[in-house]
Amino acid sequence: MESSNLSTVRNFLATSRETLDRACGDSELQTTTVAIAEAWINSLRGGGKILFCGNGGSAADAQHLAGELVSRFMFDRAPLPALALTVDTSVLTAIGNDYGYEQTFARQVRGLGRTGDILAAFSTSGRSPNILKALEAARAGGLVTTGFTGASNGPMAEHCDLLLRAPSASTPLIQQVHITIGHVICQLVEEALFSPPTL
Repeated sequence: MESSNLSTVRNFLATSRETLDRACGDSELQTTTVAIAEAWINSLRGGGKILFCGNGGSAADAQHLAGELVSRFMFDRAPLPALALTVDTSVLTAIGNDYGYEQTFARQVRGLGRTGDILAAFSTSGRSPNILKALEAARAGGLVTTGFTGASNGPMAEHCDLLLRAPSASTPLIQQVHITIGHVICQLVEEALFSPPTL
């Protein structure tokens, strides 16, 4: 008889595969992925930068993708200007203490963002108050707003120029799609802005 732990592993992997299979068949998701990549490419070519934000696991995704751009993704090349707004504990705690947690990212966007920059905002529910405030601040500051969420219809859509919806309502599965699509976007950006090494 199969152990319950082994059954859990197999069921989770099967569900993950099913979610990625839905993404593989989702033409809207794929078109949005390309559009987001092109927006990032245009911003970077014009001297802009990418600002990332998210909460919890989505904060980790924000930091992960910023690292791929600043360091490297598939091959050695010059660094790209990207910043996760989730990493400076002094800034986060000062803003949270003085202005409230809902302002933790919006105030940074107002201080660091410039017209033509990108805000890449992650919220699996599409309802995170500090993400919505950050998107509002980005729109007001002339940034291009690119969002990453799940299948539910949260208010995030009205604040995003481009919104990618992972085909799931499960937080961990949404995050798996987000980091996979994030890697695809990083590859598209890297290949557009630099010449891959010849083999």
